[in-house]
Amino acid sequence: MPIVAQSTETTDWVSRFADEVIEESERRAPGKPVVVASGLSPSGPIHLGNLREVMTPHLVADEVRRRGYQVRHLISWDDYDRYRKVPAGIAGVDESWAEHIGKPLTSVPAPQGSPYPNWAEHFRAAMVESLAELGVEFDGISQTAQYTSGVYREQVLHAMKHRGDIDAILDQYRTKKAPAKKQQQKALDEAELEAEEGSGAASEDDGSSGSAGYFPYKPYCGGCGKDLTTVTAYDDDTTELTYTCTECGFAETVRLSEFNRGKLVWKVDWPMRWAYEGVIFEPSGVDHSSPGSSFQVGGQIVGIFGGKQPIGPMYAFVGISGMAKMSSSRGGVPTPADALKIMEPQILRWLYARRRPNQSFKIAFDQEIQRLYDEWDKLDAKVAGGTSQASGSGGGSALPGDIAAHSRAVRTAGGELPRTPRPLPYRTLASVADITAGHEDQALRILKELDPENPLGSVDEARPRYDKAEAWIITQVPADQRTIVRGEPDAELLKSLDEASQQSVRLLLDGLAEHWSLDGLTHLVYGVPKVQAGFSADATPKELPPEIKTAQRTFFALLYHLLVGRDTGPRLPTLLLAVGQERVRLLLGA
Repeated sequence: MPIVAQSTETTDWVSRFADEVIEESERRAPGKPVVVASGLSPSGPIHLGNLREVMTPHLVADEVRRRGYQVRHLISWDDYDRYRKVPAGIAGVDESWAEHIGKPLTSVPAPQGSPYPNWAEHFRAAMVESLAELGVEFDGISQTAQYTSGVYREQVLHAMKHRGDIDAILDQYRTKKAPAKKQQQKALDEAELEAEEGSGAASEDDGSSGSAGYFPYKPYCGGCGKDLTTVTAYDDDTTELTYTCTECGFAETVRLSEFNRGKLVWKVDWPMRWAYEGVIFEPSGVDHSSPGSSFQVGGQIVGIFGGKQPIGPMYAFVGISGMAKMSSSRGGVPTPADALKIMEPQILRWLYARRRPNQSFKIAFDQEIQRLYDEWDKLDAKVAGGTSQASGSGGGSALPGDIAAHSRAVRTAGGELPRTPRPLPYRTLASVADITAGHEDQALRILKELDPENPLGSVDEARPRYDKAEAWIITQVPADQRTIVRGEPDAELLKSLDEASQQSVRLLLDGLAEHWSLDGLTHLVYGVPKVQAGFSADATPKELPPEIKTAQRTFFALLYHLLVGRDTGPRLPTLLLAVGQERVRLLLGA
């Protein structure tokens, strides 16, 4: 097969799964496109935990595609699932939506003010937009469309005909107690708790609730539209099915060979789709992977439909750090769209690519995002410089697995994702955005001075990273932590300075003009306490006594108080550039 884009060979978890998937696909369906699948329930905001359901098969599909094979990544929108509860904190939704519990998601009204016709399409649209930004190529399948148009009619009739076999499989697990949960090492955060709950399908009724026997099919009521129905009779020969509704009392007899207002129960529906679509790879969350759950049971039921269980790794939780500021207004956990407001798609892809599916990780919405970007920029520089351990270029090299994760982050088989032309440090951009508070002309002035020898021509060169950093400042940093530069000098503080403090301020002012760049000011602010103590400004930490660090911290705290009236703030070199030479001199009493 031809290589259509750079493959990362077998260096990481993605390529190992790709090897397995290609081999299995050639065994099951030689010459046909490789099929991988995801399932998403648009029952509310589709959060970052759900994104792992998509990113895991996407990354594997993309690797298979890089090797020259045809691939279909199916995303089944489980929009024919029942509406289970009214999510908290959704704008335009109140307790009146509770009257729709039990209806298909596509029969529930969208939140007030939404441009979309129903609940499912409202929440699906946001996810589709995020997936496009992330470079995820997929074929979307609406389960409402599949069921209501009769696409699965033969499969439904087959399941009803073989209901005894299905019931026997399910009965193996009904009397088993769920295994006791392991003691948590620490309390789960809100994001993990919501991810653990999953789509709700894992705990759905398996069809065994009726006194007339087991039926794997659930009609939606012709009276109230809800699934609170019980099948009371079924004739295999005529396909006549009778049901009653426990909600409104409605009852009717229909011919299942013509009736389209219902669906197979989840533990039968999922394996039916594996067989129907020929799925080779589909991961599942812990709620679907435990003993007796839908993935395990589905592995037995799929044979009834003439199919095989896909390769299906269990994926672990995706947690969130620093999302508490969002929860009061949104009532839930962050979505991919929330993350993409504050980070570039490459970073989000990298977070999912660099960890095996069974490894949990957290996505940073707090200060940790700055450290994350620093780590990414270092890796990006190593990859750009061609320094890998394989090339034997020393200790500062990137591991093959890290290079593979980087490759998956920045490009797909279809090409490179759009990049920021001048990717300046995120923490610097955040500081600039913080200090300039939306004044782009001021931001450009500062950004130009970061690298005087190669000045930025326009803020656009730093986009979209600059916009992400600005959004992080606006949406994630509390107002009391924002930086507000003093309007006037603190005359009282300046007057109270002892001789050593006055000298340190003078040394800084004397060196401003000569050192007016990010690197220059970094050298200057760290150098002033060294010079005061009789050392060279170029002295390394190894050449200095420990008390120099204490002197530096004291000096930095003084500058912060004189400039912004607090003990801390953005990195001082960035802050000085942002304030500007003239105003720095004024505030430092020159």
